[in-house]
Amino acid sequence: MGLSVKQYAEAGGVGVETIRFYQRKGLLETPGKAEGIRRYGEADIRRLRFIRMAQRAGFTLEEIRELLALDSGQDRQRARELAEARIARLDAQIAEMERARDYLRTLARQCSAKASGPCPILASFDG
Repeated sequence: MGLSVKQYAEAGGVGVETIRFYQRKGLLETPGKAEGIRRYGEADIRRLRFIRMAQRAGFTLEEIRELLALDSGQDRQRARELAEARIARLDAQIAEMERARDYLRTLARQCSAKASGPCPILASFDG
């Protein structure tokens, strides 16, 4: 029989508008209507879950489009290259966040309720 778009969205853990967005972006197929209703099957759910998992890993929609194409072609080398590029971007983001954390930690230590003058945290953001 197949799932309605609402059931499909629920099965994938997303909203109906997310389904429509992915369809507009060409990541998901828009099935024809049977008896006036679009129906989705297991393959559609697997594809939707693939997209969601790839997003959680931080891949862009364009990278996900490529991964979907690779999935059917079994191109391990390209999939690995995409993953390694994503890991490098994550490492850079982690390093940036660690620098921000260390900077804020230093400012928080300098900011004492008993100290006089401007708060070092606020002063650092003001200049």
